[in-house]
Amino acid sequence: MSNTTKILIKKLPVALAVSTLFAVGSVNAADFDFSGNIANHNDVIRINFSLASDAANVDVWTNSFQNAVNFDPITSVWVQSGSDYTLVGQNDDNASIRPDQTYYDSGLTFASLAAGNYLFSIGTYANFAAGTLLSEGFAYDGQAPIPLSDWCQPASHCGMGTFYDVHLSGVDSAQNNTPGTPVSAVPEPQTYAMLLGGLGLLGFMARRREDFNF
Repeated sequence: MSNTTKILIKKLPVALAVSTLFAVGSVNAADFDFSGNIANHNDVIRINFSLASDAANVDVWTNSFQNAVNFDPITSVWVQSGSDYTLVGQNDDNASIRPDQTYYDSGLTFASLAAGNYLFSIGTYANFAAGTLLSEGFAYDGQAPIPLSDWCQPASHCGMGTFYDVHLSGVDSAQNNTPGTPVSAVPEPQTYAMLLGGLGLLGFMARRREDFNF
C-alpha cells in the first residue's frame, strides 16, 4: 500500500465524523424555553431568534396563562428588515399548539418560514402592535405603567400573576433581549443530546483512526 493511500485512510474517519457533526447541527434546529416575570401592564417581552436556512414547522407559543393564574398574553412575530422589524403575524388566543396550554394562551405556528432574523414579542391583552413596524410600538406604550397586581385586564380578570413561560420550536438560535432581563438561551434536552452524540462520534472516529496506523 502506498504512503498516499495510508494517509487518505487515516484521515477519512475523522473527516466523516466532522462532516456528520455539522450536517446534524444544520438539519436539526433547536427548541428553546424562556420564563420570567413582567411587572406592568405595558411591558413587552422580546425574544430574538434566527433561522440559518428556510425552515418548516416553526412554532412559538406561551403556556403561562394557566387558567387565569397569570396574565392573558398576546404574541407577535416580526422579521428583521434593515434596522427595523416588520410584523409577520399576531395572535391573541391560540391554545391549540401544545397540549399543556390553557384557554387564553397564545402563539403562532408556521408551516414554512424563510431564513432570517426574527423577534417574538409577548405582551398583555389588549396591548396590540400599533402598526406593521416594531418601531411604531404597542398600544399601551403611552400609558403610565400599572403593576399587574393592581390592574384589571380587559376581558380577563384582576390581580393576575406576572409569570410568563414561552417556547420556540424549530429555530436555530434564540435569546431573551427584553430590557432588564438577563440574556438567556436554554435549549431543551434533545438539543444537548444531539450535541453530545456528535462529540461522541468524533471520539469514536478518533479511536478508530488508530486501527489504520501501519
